[in-house]
Amino acid sequence: MAWAKGMRQIRLIKFGWQRAAMLLLALLVGLLAAGQAQAQDYPAKPVRIVVPFTAGSATDILARTVGQKLGEFWGQTVIVENRAGAGGTIGAAVVARAAPDGLTLLVHSAAQAANPSIYPSLSYDTLKDFVQVAPIAGQPNLLLTAPGSGYKTVADLLADARKRPGELNFASAGVGSGTHLNGEKFKLAAGIAVTHIPYKGTPEALTDTMAGRVSYFFAPISASLAHVREGRVLALGLSSAKRSAALPNLPTLAESGLPGFDYSLWVGLFAPAGTPPETVDKINRDLQRVLREPEVKERMASLGAEPFVMSPAEFDRFMRAEMEDAARVVKAGGIKAQ
Repeated sequence: MAWAKGMRQIRLIKFGWQRAAMLLLALLVGLLAAGQAQAQDYPAKPVRIVVPFTAGSATDILARTVGQKLGEFWGQTVIVENRAGAGGTIGAAVVARAAPDGLTLLVHSAAQAANPSIYPSLSYDTLKDFVQVAPIAGQPNLLLTAPGSGYKTVADLLADARKRPGELNFASAGVGSGTHLNGEKFKLAAGIAVTHIPYKGTPEALTDTMAGRVSYFFAPISASLAHVREGRVLALGLSSAKRSAALPNLPTLAESGLPGFDYSLWVGLFAPAGTPPETVDKINRDLQRVLREPEVKERMASLGAEPFVMSPAEFDRFMRAEMEDAARVVKAGGIKAQ
């Protein structure tokens, strides 16, 4: 009798656990379905894209190119807001503190990977406070100088730098920017002593380069190509390993006496940590769709930029590798926040 009663209790307990497990499973399925439904409805409100550099910079140009198309695709207003300063850390901090609902996004450059090594007291953690959503595009930098500088080739510039150590200088879009890292890599590869002059952004650095107030500047091709074609500034070489279809006759730095030199500026899309994975995946898919649009592809080609396609997980791995490489360059170049 006692044995039968015990078995009934065991069956009741077993039934209770089974019912609890089924309820838990139903809850999880419901949450998943709700998340997917919410992602499909995204965005239900206007989206703000923060660009941590000045208007007219390479990052800004690419953000506005894809932002406009995303807005058309989503049927929502996409606002691009420039929050420049401190190598892109001011704008990044704004997004790090934003609600993780996918309605505030960050379009940043390679500086996002370098800044943790340059700014020891960042108000955010680059890996913990952001989700890597998707890369947008990569592009080479152009080694630019004023038409009246007297330099006709990369070899001319290097010969003068070696003849007058410490007298030449180079511009950048700010400490830790991709243009700064490119300049430091060039300095290390060439073994020259030059002075770094940081600006608030690419347009300001370009203006002083064209005026001859700085010796040279590694400018993103998307922000400087028009100036080169119009003769306002002279391009001596290309930072990437291969030539650009936008300037097919311009040699690479590797072809100009620096074998193996390769640096490309990339721009990517980030969201605050905690943004639902379903929303992140949807933004990634929608961005990939936009990058396949003929109009966007044509615009990218005209700027000398090439679209990147990666999943969020692939972009996360890419970001971590870029942070390691940037840390090496920062240490070798003795780069510090100013």
